[in-house]
Amino acid sequence: MKKKLAILSLVRTLCLFIGIAALCVVFPERSVADDQFDAVLERTGKQVSSFLDLISEMNCTERVLQEKLADNGKVLEKEESTFDYLIILSTSGGELNLVESRIAPENAKQQKKLRAPLLISNGFSTLFLVFHPYYAASFQFTREGEESLNGRTLTRIHFQHIPGMRSPAALAVRAREYPLDLNGTAWIDAASGIIAKLTANVDTGMEDVGLRTLHSEVRFALVTFHDSPESFWLPAQATVEVETRHQHWRNTHRFSGYKRFSVNTKEQMAKQ
Repeated sequence: MKKKLAILSLVRTLCLFIGIAALCVVFPERSVADDQFDAVLERTGKQVSSFLDLISEMNCTERVLQEKLADNGKVLEKEESTFDYLIILSTSGGELNLVESRIAPENAKQQKKLRAPLLISNGFSTLFLVFHPYYAASFQFTREGEESLNGRTLTRIHFQHIPGMRSPAALAVRAREYPLDLNGTAWIDAASGIIAKLTANVDTGMEDVGLRTLHSEVRFALVTFHDSPESFWLPAQATVEVETRHQHWRNTHRFSGYKRFSVNTKEQMAKQ
């Protein structure tokens, strides 16, 4: 399953395309340009690249809550699903690609079908690719100071997509693709480059193709595998909220039970 978010009621699809080729670290001009800031961005890019080397060795359980909301925020319809979740890193046409796989359990066939379709959202757990060397040159990065999050002091870095440059997300409408001008903030451990939280938004400029706003938030948690000295910060929850001309959707993805194929062990995830 390619990464896509389908607005089913409008027969439109919002696709998160992942394609990675160049592996050199190149960053655009920034309003705050100093050696320390450059070092934080470089460490973050290396962390993201290292994660991609690991990602195909793991799978997990994904629980998805899909909700359709009224104008006052009341939930009109909802559906909960569980999947065996895997991201596959593959090479195609000389580029690296991420393919998202979801396998529903056998009893999913017995789940009650909704009378109206809900939003299907995929790929948002990997929005950290904004900091990957392949995409970093397409964004302006600005330091926003420090903030305490769950007892840790983290550096806030704002990112803003540069129009006309490549983007890790695109809106596909009737076979035509529209790159998304993402903006948002990442909470990063400056010493290691690890991302603890990330928000990304599309605020304006796409109402002509049906999209009013998009807001997403991804939280990461420390995962420790048994029989391994290594620990990793992996996606724990991704929330996606979309408003179109006539509808309001919210999806919440929760990831747990991480396993590594090489050792076949489960994780212990720190609470958020």
